[in-house]
Amino acid sequence: MRLCPMRTFFTADSCKESNPSALNPQSWLQIERGKLPKLSSQSSSASIESLIKVAQPPILPFFKPIDYVEVLAQIHEELESCVPQERSNLLLLQYQVFRGLGEVKLMQRSLRAAWQRADTVHEKIIFGAWLKYEKQGEELIAELLRSCGKCAQEFEPIDVASNLSFGVNLSSQERILINGSHISQDVIFTIGNEKIICDRQKISELSEPFHAMLKGYFSESHSESIDLSENNISPSGMRAISYFSLTGSLIEVPPNLLLEILVFANKYCCERLKDACDRRLASLVSSKEDALELMEYALDENSFVLAATCLQVLLRDLPNCLNDNRVVEIFIHTNRQQLEVMVGPNSFSLFCFLSEVSMNLNSSSDTTAHFLERLVDFAENDKQRLLAFHQLGCVRLLRKEYDEARCLFKDAVNAGHVYSVAGLARLDYIKGEKLLPYEKLSSVISSATPLGWMYQERSLYCDDETRWKDLEKAIDLDPTLIYPYMYRAASFIKTHDAQDALAEINRILGFKLSLECLELRFLIYLTLEDYKAALYDVQTILTLCPDYRVFEGRVAASQLCTLVREHVEHWTTADCWARLYDCWSAVDDIGSLSVIYQMLESDAAKGVLYFRQSLLLLRLSCPEAAMRSLQLARQHASTEHERLVYEGWILYDTGYYDEGLRKAEESISMKRSFEAFFLKAYALADSSLDSSCSSTVIMLLEDALKCPSDNLRKGQALNNLGSVLVDCGKLDSAANCYINALNIQHTRAHQGLARVHCLKNDKVTAYKEMTELIQKAKNNASAYEKRSEYCDRELAKADLEMVTRLDPLRVYPYRYRAAVLMDNHKEEEAIAELSKAIAFKADLHLLHLRAAFHEHKGDVLGALRDCRAALSVDPNHQEMLELHSRVNSHEP
Repeated sequence: MRLCPMRTFFTADSCKESNPSALNPQSWLQIERGKLPKLSSQSSSASIESLIKVAQPPILPFFKPIDYVEVLAQIHEELESCVPQERSNLLLLQYQVFRGLGEVKLMQRSLRAAWQRADTVHEKIIFGAWLKYEKQGEELIAELLRSCGKCAQEFEPIDVASNLSFGVNLSSQERILINGSHISQDVIFTIGNEKIICDRQKISELSEPFHAMLKGYFSESHSESIDLSENNISPSGMRAISYFSLTGSLIEVPPNLLLEILVFANKYCCERLKDACDRRLASLVSSKEDALELMEYALDENSFVLAATCLQVLLRDLPNCLNDNRVVEIFIHTNRQQLEVMVGPNSFSLFCFLSEVSMNLNSSSDTTAHFLERLVDFAENDKQRLLAFHQLGCVRLLRKEYDEARCLFKDAVNAGHVYSVAGLARLDYIKGEKLLPYEKLSSVISSATPLGWMYQERSLYCDDETRWKDLEKAIDLDPTLIYPYMYRAASFIKTHDAQDALAEINRILGFKLSLECLELRFLIYLTLEDYKAALYDVQTILTLCPDYRVFEGRVAASQLCTLVREHVEHWTTADCWARLYDCWSAVDDIGSLSVIYQMLESDAAKGVLYFRQSLLLLRLSCPEAAMRSLQLARQHASTEHERLVYEGWILYDTGYYDEGLRKAEESISMKRSFEAFFLKAYALADSSLDSSCSSTVIMLLEDALKCPSDNLRKGQALNNLGSVLVDCGKLDSAANCYINALNIQHTRAHQGLARVHCLKNDKVTAYKEMTELIQKAKNNASAYEKRSEYCDRELAKADLEMVTRLDPLRVYPYRYRAAVLMDNHKEEEAIAELSKAIAFKADLHLLHLRAAFHEHKGDVLGALRDCRAALSVDPNHQEMLELHSRVNSHEP
C-alpha cells in the first residue's frame, strides 16, 4: 500500500484545479505566534462542516479489464508457448493487470519475473532499473546485505559490454591476416604537416573501404603517401588507429581522441575499430553527466554498447534525472532509428517505465504527456494500445485538454478498454450534458459483467436517492472503493448527523487504512468537538505520511496537529504509557500509533518507540511506513547492540532470515537482551526447515522473558511461546503462557488459549474465550473468523457474515460459504460466492477453489482458466500446478 500522496498518480479530483490561494481559513485554522483560538464555538463547527468536501473519484490511469481473470489466464497460456522475445511484453501486461487491481506485491513479482527472464540486454537494463525504482528508499537493505557478505542482484547494474557481443563476422582469410601471418609494406598517411607511418596490410584489414583504397584498384593502392588532412582525423588519432591495427588495443587512448576515432571508424566502416571505441567509451561512463555527454555520439554513430550503457546510467538515476531537461530531451526527441540503437526493440517497455515515473512526479506535466505520446507511438497490439490511449487520455483530462482526451478515450474503448467509458462520461458532464453520462454507464452495466467502478461512476450523474443505491451497489461489488463511504459520510455531516457520518467512515477504516478517510474522520471529530479523538487521527496521519496536507493539499497536517493539541490536556510520559497499554489491550492499533507519535516528541528513548511503531504499521498492512520506522529506530538506537537488533529486523522483514539471525547473534554476543533473543527466535524459526529447531526457539523465547522489558513486549513473547508449545503438543505449558499473557493485558492471547481448549476437545470453552476477545478488541473481524471454527454451522455462518461486514477483504468467509453451498449440491451458487470476492481480489486460494469446483462440474475450460490465472498470482504453488496439470490433460 502506498500511503503518501507524492506516489499517487492524480490529485483527489481529476477534473478540478487545486489553487493554494483559494482557501480562506476560518478562525480556528489561523495560528498566530503564541496565540490559538478556541475551537468550541458553534460557528467553528459550522465553518468546519463547510470545509468538508469529497471530490469526485479520479479516472485512474490503469488497465482495468472487465474480466481480469481471463486476461491473466491468457497471459499465462501465452507465456507457456511464446518465443523468448515476447516474454517481457507479456509479463509487463501482467504487471499492468495487477497494478489495476492494486496488488503491489504481485506487481513487483511480475517485474522481477520480467527481469529474471529477460532475453536481451536492453530488457535487463529496463526491468533492472524499474525494480531499483520500486525499491527506492531501501538502499539501507542493500548496505546491510553487503555487511553480511551478500548482494541483492537487482540493485546491481549489469556489465553491458560483456553482454552485447560484437556482431561482425570476419572471413577466414581476414582472420589469418589479423593473426599476423602476412607482413606487408608501409604506407604513409599525411595529416597537415605530420606523417604517420602505418602497416599497409594491417590498415587494409580494418574495413572494406580501406582494403579497396590500399589493396584494390584505386590509385592510392600504388601510392606510398596518402593525404588524410580532410578526413577530420588528427595525427594523434591516426597514430592510435595505427597502433590498434597492430595490437587491437585502445587502452591508453584518452576519451576525446576515442570520440574522434569513433566518428572516423564509422565513416570508413571500420567495424572492429568502432566496436573497440564503443566498448572503451562505455567503460568510462560512470555518472549522469558522462551519459549525457556521450549519448549523442552513441546515437549519431550507432554505437550500441555505449548507448545502452548511457541508458542504464540514466534509468538507474530515476526519478532524479527527470528533473534535468537534457535527459528529458533525449527520450522525447530521439527518433526511431536512434531508439533502436539505444534500447533495441523495447521502446514500449522503456516508455511504460518513463511514463509511470513521470506520472508519479507530476501527472499533468508536459514531460508526462510527451512520454505517453511516445508510448502510443510504440504500442504494437490492442492491449498495449488501449493502455497507452487510456493513460494519455487521463493526462489530457487532467490538463483540461478535453477534445484530445475524448479522442483518446474513444480509441481506448475501441481497442477493448471498457473502463475508458468513465472518462467519456466525465467529459460529457464537463461539457454540460446531464443525461448522456448516466446513459453511457447504464449501457455498460447492462452489456457487461457489472463491476463496482461502473456503479460508482454512474452515481455521479443521478439524483440523491438513486445515487445512494448506486453507491451501495458499488461497495457491494467492490468494497475496496473508498469514495462511496466518504460521500455518504460527508452527506451525513451536511445534514448534521455527525454520529452517522462517523459510523460510515469507521466502516472502511475498520479494514482499509486510507489517508483520505482518516482526514475525513479527523474533521468529523472536530465537528463533534471530540478533540482527543481528532488528535489521535491527525497524529496517525502524520505517522503514515509526515508531509501530508489536508484540504486538497492546501494546509499541512502538522499545522492542524499543533492547533488541536492545544485543546487537549497535556499527557505526561506516564499518561502516554497508560494510554498505550489501554490501546494495546483494546487491540486499537490506530490509537496505539497515535500515542507513540506523541511519545516520540518527548525525550523518551526514540529507538524503542520507532521500533514499536514499525510493529503496529506491519499489523496495519503498511509495510513501507513500517520499514521507514524501522530505519528510524536503527538511526536512533542508543547502543550498538540495540542497533544490531533493528538491523536484524530490517533484514528479517525483507525475507533475509539467515542474515537477520546473524545480526541477532552478534547483538547477543555484546549483551543479552529481550529484543535480541526475540529476534533470534523469529529468525531461526523461519530460516530453518528442521522441525527439531522448535526446542531451540522455546529456549530463546524463555531467555528473552528472563531479560528486562515492558509488559507489552513480554505479553507478545508469551503469546508466541504459547504458539510454539502448542505446535509441539505441550498444551498445558502453552495454556500457562497464554494465561500469563492475559494477566498483563495481552488481549490477543485469548485466541491462543481458545486453540488450546479446542485441541483438548472443549469447543464450548474455546468459543467463550473467543467471545471475550471479540468483546475486548476494537478491531475484531479476525476474532469472529476464528470463533467460527468453534461452533456449529449456523453460528459459524453468522460469525462469518459478521466478518464480511467488518472486513469484506478477508477471503476465508467466502471460501467457507462456497464450500457449504457445494456440500449442498448448489454448484452455481458456490461458484457465484467465490466469484463475488474474486472480482475485487486476486487471491490464490479463491481461484484454486473455484477451479476445483469447475473441475467437479466438468467445466474443463473454466477450471483451466482459473488455474492459469492462479499461476499468474503464484507460479510455484505446488497444489495449483498439480490441478493445472490434471485439468490440462482433459482439455478438448
